[in-house]
Amino acid sequence: MIPFVTHDALWRNGLAGAIPSGICFAAAGVFLFLAARRVFGGDAPAFAAAAVFALNPNVLYLGSIPMTEPAFWGSWMALLYFTVRYRDTGGWGAVVGAAAAVSMAALSRYEGWFLIPFAALYFARRRLSAGIVFGVLASFAPLYWLGHNWWLQGDALYFLRGPGSAWAIQGDAPYPGKGDWWAALYYFRHAAILGAGPVLALAGLAGVVAALARRVFWPLLLLLLPGAFYVWSMHSSRTPIFIPTLWPYSYYNSRYGLAALPLLAFAVAALVAFTPRGLRAWCAAVLVAASAVPWLLEPQPKNWVTWQESLVNSEARRDWTHQAAQYLASHYVLGSGIITTSGDITGVYREAGIPLRETFTGDNGLPWLAAVKRPDLFLWQEWAVAMAGDEVENSIQTASRYGMRYRLEKTIPVKGAPVIEIYRRTGGIHGTS
Repeated sequence: MIPFVTHDALWRNGLAGAIPSGICFAAAGVFLFLAARRVFGGDAPAFAAAAVFALNPNVLYLGSIPMTEPAFWGSWMALLYFTVRYRDTGGWGAVVGAAAAVSMAALSRYEGWFLIPFAALYFARRRLSAGIVFGVLASFAPLYWLGHNWWLQGDALYFLRGPGSAWAIQGDAPYPGKGDWWAALYYFRHAAILGAGPVLALAGLAGVVAALARRVFWPLLLLLLPGAFYVWSMHSSRTPIFIPTLWPYSYYNSRYGLAALPLLAFAVAALVAFTPRGLRAWCAAVLVAASAVPWLLEPQPKNWVTWQESLVNSEARRDWTHQAAQYLASHYVLGSGIITTSGDITGVYREAGIPLRETFTGDNGLPWLAAVKRPDLFLWQEWAVAMAGDEVENSIQTASRYGMRYRLEKTIPVKGAPVIEIYRRTGGIHGTS
């Protein structure tokens, strides 16, 4: 997103996040098509696989917003393509392509890490040297991420046990599937059906049988792995999935169920390939149309679980974002500077039309640490926007001990959300007296 967010207009209207996701979504469809055509030997099966994937409204929604799923899908489908290409060609280009694909998958989502040993074994079974080369190249991505965490946070496993990790967010609170394999599988299965739709789920199961009958084993295994990773995560890694049809009848991580969608789409291709050659185009058209029927019968966005989760879980955030943006848009003068945090609160500046370069956050690294520890020497920003109790509020309190005066200009309390506080400097060191 970096080349796009440098243009303020693209950042403000959301296209800076939508463009990369859209590119990755398209790449996922292309590589899925190419892999299915290579495995099943025809355009009709490949068309069916790509179409049922690309026409799913939950996939379309995630493919239009700055989430990591589209990047993972594109990388994952590229890995699928290069592995089946290697089966046919045995070329080193396929090995390098697969390593590049899985590296991008590993840098986008942690289930990408889970794919590496399985893909390495796939190559090693055919040629040991290919497995070694693939494993070495693919390992650079996880090693980079460990080093990145160590360099910035002093802990290589910061992503696993830091304040933003699943362990920290969920804590010891119980949830369905925690320590229970059957419950974890049950919830994932229902999330998968909710995301894919009932017709595609049934067609996909039939297609898995058809693929096994054709001895198509590796693609099914590779496409099964992310779903297995989520079931494992629910069981052992404090990663729940909540969907509105099961207790506690709410929304959380419902998008994880879409990990089953590429498997179901590929299985639909197997079902098409299982029919007589002269009927394959008709079979593909019927299966694609039938898979879309549930969404066409009830076309409202409220029936798309990923959209609805975003809507429900962002209601409070959208409220305080709008209030804070309105206030700053009418009071902030460019160049005065804002000390704040990154993350959800960044939406305030996007809506207010304040360029992100006007903000000063923890992402600024050492200068931020210096300003927080010694505001009398390094804190010059006129404004501060904080969530009650966060580092910004603490730095304002620290600044007051050095005679720096920040006045609380506006408090925004919204039910179910942290209180937003907007401060403005009124005097002290580096300020007016």
